[in-house]
Amino acid sequence: MKPINQTTASGFLLLGLTDGPGLQPLVFSLFLVIYLVTILGNLLIILAVSSDSHLHTPMYFFLSNLSFADICISNTTIPKMLVNMQIQDRNISYTGCFSQSCFVLIFGGLENCLLAVMAYDRYVAICHPLRYTVIMKPRLCILQVLLSLLVTTVNALLHTLMALRLSFCTELQIPHFFCELTQVIKLTCSDTFINTLLIYSVTSLFAGIPLSGIIFSYTQIISSVLRIPSVGGRYKAFSTCGSHLSVVTLFYATAFGVYMSSAVTDSSIKNVVASVMYIVIPQMLNPFIYSLKSREIQGALRHLFSRILFLRLCP
Repeated sequence: MKPINQTTASGFLLLGLTDGPGLQPLVFSLFLVIYLVTILGNLLIILAVSSDSHLHTPMYFFLSNLSFADICISNTTIPKMLVNMQIQDRNISYTGCFSQSCFVLIFGGLENCLLAVMAYDRYVAICHPLRYTVIMKPRLCILQVLLSLLVTTVNALLHTLMALRLSFCTELQIPHFFCELTQVIKLTCSDTFINTLLIYSVTSLFAGIPLSGIIFSYTQIISSVLRIPSVGGRYKAFSTCGSHLSVVTLFYATAFGVYMSSAVTDSSIKNVVASVMYIVIPQMLNPFIYSLKSREIQGALRHLFSRILFLRLCP
């Protein structure tokens, strides 16, 4: 295959989820519903937290930022796929493709860091309850979010800029519904050893540190909870972690599924399905998990809906 420079070609071709024309309307409708539910659910979480003064705590501050990251991930991937399916054009420009890869890395990494920060918040709340307000000051919470965003942005730019230096072949078909960086690199005619080494080493480090923090936090939390004499006290203490633990399990289980799928099989269909489970499903389910498990969120949502209904009835 003849190598070409990215400035001389039109771009990449996203093959999407299916080639069957009969399935296109079904896939389009399914992903449109998923997209709308994701955006609406996460927006409601952000509005509920911002409108209820009782939720102006570090835990819900981090939750609103997690919802923001979920919205950004969905906006980065799904709309382009829906537009391509609607106009029957699977092309994406070089700039658009690498921008999409970069933003997916930024907001996916931000979600990873936020889950670790939220685990630390629960660790302080349960293991050091008397010092919670002293440790988790607003300035520290904002700094943690900004630092997480900075680290993920640097990581994403590093991978993207390293990929931009590559020369690509003439067959620029990506067997995916978005520009996943590993799939893009597979299309190059250049030596990808440095890129592959960078992806696996930095990604392992970048994912391993937050995961280690989460494991350490929950080890300390479980140890503290078991020392509580009453069963009711144990349940009350650990119930505050239920939503976060469910989201963490969903996030890392789907991420591990993507890793195992790419490592065990070369099937593009299986890899795409695994990526859907990682990049689409958790972002849609996170608001439901917190809404079902948190009475504070339920109360804030009821209050928010009551205010909206009142404003509509009494303009």
